[in-house]
Amino acid sequence: MNRRLAMPALLAVVLVTASGNAPSAAEKAGPTDPGPVYATVIDQSGKLLLQTFGRPDGKDMVFRISGSVYANVEGNALAPGTRHGQKLFNIEGYNIRRLYRVPDTNQLYQLSREIVFYTDPADPTRILTEWANPIDGRTYPVVPINNAVVDFGPLTITSAFAGPPTRTMHDEVEWTSDIPVRIDFGAILGETFGLRNGTYAAMEMFDFYVDDTEVRMRTAGEDRVPLGIMNTKVSWTRTSPWAPFMCLAESTMPGQLTYHARSWSLSGYAELEPWLRAEVDANWPLYRTTPTEPGPSENSWISFYNKQLDHGATTWAQWCATNGR
Repeated sequence: MNRRLAMPALLAVVLVTASGNAPSAAEKAGPTDPGPVYATVIDQSGKLLLQTFGRPDGKDMVFRISGSVYANVEGNALAPGTRHGQKLFNIEGYNIRRLYRVPDTNQLYQLSREIVFYTDPADPTRILTEWANPIDGRTYPVVPINNAVVDFGPLTITSAFAGPPTRTMHDEVEWTSDIPVRIDFGAILGETFGLRNGTYAAMEMFDFYVDDTEVRMRTAGEDRVPLGIMNTKVSWTRTSPWAPFMCLAESTMPGQLTYHARSWSLSGYAELEPWLRAEVDANWPLYRTTPTEPGPSENSWISFYNKQLDHGATTWAQWCATNGR
């Protein structure tokens, strides 16, 4: 999920009490602990927003991601090989994240990595390693979403910090984040990926849901930080160009992808399903933890450029010609 799937909270002291809160956040706080900064926030929606960015104690947390990817083709122009609305893949993975304070300041980052596998449309747990392109008849390696650094910030946090408007629906508090994404890769990277005008244009759309009892418990009190994670559910939709491993040029091939997924918060990497952890442990160990400090962020296209194209040593067209069979 590109820029993306979810948001942070701050927490530095983990003293279990009957109320579910810790004593003063300033006690025993390290220079990068987010808790003391979180404790200054008064606005309820600001507290909720920060808690989706990470655990208030600064430890790693996970947003598990599960969904599907569909072909979105104007006028059904690629039928019968690829029909409009055809399910091309399932997607299964996660974003692992934490809140990080710029040492001894009131500035916070969300530091994260994300690994999301394209899986069999009929079996979500079967990770695909190749994909037969029905348009050109060639088979290509499947490259998962593997963004080694996905950072957000810095956010300057004061008592006036506020989150987006929220709404109560039945027994849940909900808010929305819709993000139009435009990146001129032709200008930035010197690589167009076959995109129209060399520009990646997408929509990232998130809806967040938190039980109203959870909201009251985790936003009550002043100068306190809540323990652990906030139980959060997320609905995520993305419309974007064909994934780069598909070797379909948007400039000449009508259509795009629609991603539709659910996400939910977990306390850490150990709570992921065994099949998913086995794949990461064996082949993607970097994604078991978060970055140690802020760095340049990747999305799927920048990651592909960095790793598959070796930072531009190979062009996208050359990669497709070499790897298609």
